[in-house]
Amino acid sequence: MPNWFARLGGLMSAAERKSGGPQSLMTVTQLGEASWSRRGFVSLANAGFVRNPVVHRCVRMIAEAATRVPLVAEEGGRRQSEHPVLRLLARPNARQSGSELLEGVYAYLQTAGNAYLAATLIEGEVRELHALRPDRVRAVVGRDGYPAAYGYTAGGRTQELKLDSKPVAAVLHMALFHPLDDHYGLAPLEAAAQSLDIHNAAAEWNKALLDNAARPSGALVYSGGSGTLTEAQFTRLKTELEQGFSGARNAGRPLVLEGGLDWKAMALTPAEMDFMELKHAAAREIALAFGVPPMLLGIPGDNTYANYAEANLAFWRGTVVPLVRRVADDLGFWLAPGFGGVTLVPDLDGVEALAEDRAALWARVGGADFLSDEEKRAMLGV
Repeated sequence: MPNWFARLGGLMSAAERKSGGPQSLMTVTQLGEASWSRRGFVSLANAGFVRNPVVHRCVRMIAEAATRVPLVAEEGGRRQSEHPVLRLLARPNARQSGSELLEGVYAYLQTAGNAYLAATLIEGEVRELHALRPDRVRAVVGRDGYPAAYGYTAGGRTQELKLDSKPVAAVLHMALFHPLDDHYGLAPLEAAAQSLDIHNAAAEWNKALLDNAARPSGALVYSGGSGTLTEAQFTRLKTELEQGFSGARNAGRPLVLEGGLDWKAMALTPAEMDFMELKHAAAREIALAFGVPPMLLGIPGDNTYANYAEANLAFWRGTVVPLVRRVADDLGFWLAPGFGGVTLVPDLDGVEALAEDRAALWARVGGADFLSDEEKRAMLGV
């Protein structure tokens, strides 16, 4: 909380406060350069996912929705719901379920732009899969400029994960597109960093208003004697106000004035009260970066039932399904050499939110008389 008495007192020397002549104060302030928070996964994760409800909800919505899409194995042109690779994904290690592992992968992609899975290889078989924290992984670049291995640092030691191990690489690196980086991805959270700072600053402003208005809620005018407080009077008044009248606990407490002191209340301007709309605008920009329709987050706007249903469908079509397909392709490409060349595809028929889209597809394919039954089954992935 700004100490306005200290600021005003700092503008006058002790000799000036003790002098009997009238004093005049004038301050000229300029709009300084904006202060943005530090970039990097740890800083953004703390400021965003840990402290900001909009970012937290966006990441959780995307990760939880994507995890609900089942993956099936495709081998020899036929889909299988029972396969060794699916059993591995369902129980990847001794402490995590498959849903928990994939939820972490989707969340890391949104917050770090990168997600890493390490494979435990025993006797030429893939026995376990483990998710790695992105900030602990670094690419070891070879002479050709491409990663030859990845170093994972934890517990004070670094383990090198080879990419030429058999039957699969020891680590899988999934990264979202970054136009300026050859090896690491760009997270939606990083693209929304400025809006995140604005949203957090608006929340801090609101909290400061509750604590003590974040500005002088009024001014004490001294009209007694020479019109100037002595050093002792100034110190005593400042101490009493800070101890007895600041903070939410002392809100509304009456102030007893004496010795020529008069209280002049100050009101907030409409522009200063516009921070709520500023928060909503920043929240919409954060949601835009993550691909989540703002109305799904409860941000005030055109919130009707029909719009909500359309927004939910757009969320699945434009954000969740492309992300799941990308991760399924990466997992299938990585694990295929160890499981007979199998590929992984999302089973969208099992997603309730996409039931109307799938029903329309089935109707179009079923009505195509020029296709054989086998061709129709292939188009529908049956």
